[in-house]
Amino acid sequence: MHPHLNIAIKAARAAGKVIIRHMDRLDSLTVTSKGRNDYVSEVDRQAETEIIRVIHRAFPGHGILAEESAHEGQAPSARPDHTWIIDPLDGTTNFLHGFPQFAVSIALVHKGALDQAVVYDPIANELFTASRGSGAFFNDKRMRVSKAKQLEGSLLGTGFPFKEPHHVDSYLQMFKSLMLQTAGIRRAGSAALDLAYVACGRLDGFWEIGLKPWDLSAGALLIEEAGGVVTDFRGGADYMKSGNVVGGNHRIHQAILQAITPCLTPELG
Repeated sequence: MHPHLNIAIKAARAAGKVIIRHMDRLDSLTVTSKGRNDYVSEVDRQAETEIIRVIHRAFPGHGILAEESAHEGQAPSARPDHTWIIDPLDGTTNFLHGFPQFAVSIALVHKGALDQAVVYDPIANELFTASRGSGAFFNDKRMRVSKAKQLEGSLLGTGFPFKEPHHVDSYLQMFKSLMLQTAGIRRAGSAALDLAYVACGRLDGFWEIGLKPWDLSAGALLIEEAGGVVTDFRGGADYMKSGNVVGGNHRIHQAILQAITPCLTPELG
């Protein structure tokens, strides 16, 4: 196992322990609002602190981009070609309601390219990992994207653009188009887990508007290393910047793009 991936797994499991410890006292947690429909709890912050502690103990010169601290930078002795992208609790709203669909997401970018990825579901104890060029794994077993050949009969994942209501009309057009062509669409509330589910074949494809790098970095590498494709809404590689993402196997990915293209506004394109 790559040493960077080993540390990412250690950090994810440490954060998972923080999350699990608080599951039986959700009513007493301190929760603040970062924006419209966007919340952070003391658990998010504690889990993030634990992840950064584990990473910096092993790699003190690496940079960090973490959701809750919004910290991006390097120590004085840093190597700027290594940056960790961290979401300590993807699916905070689910967690605060006791809805068991949330995950720890950790990715490492090396010289501008995604290099290592971990998505960890502490409730189910499910670990999804990938190293660039070495494949993707689910609890140490090699995983592949689904073999679905068309939208008919397929199961897709998505996320609602609740933080960007100005995109709702376009999104609903996309949703309608895809709903009428598939067996079903699921919106579970954790993009990191949705992307991991695409990588292991539980979902055939996924699309969402306006994600942040910490929401999608690890999941994107999981899909790519599992044999799938991840792009922006125009089929390009700008999804990390735009946050608009489509993922799936090659055929489902192309079918989703074809279905949503007529719904795109200039801003989304």
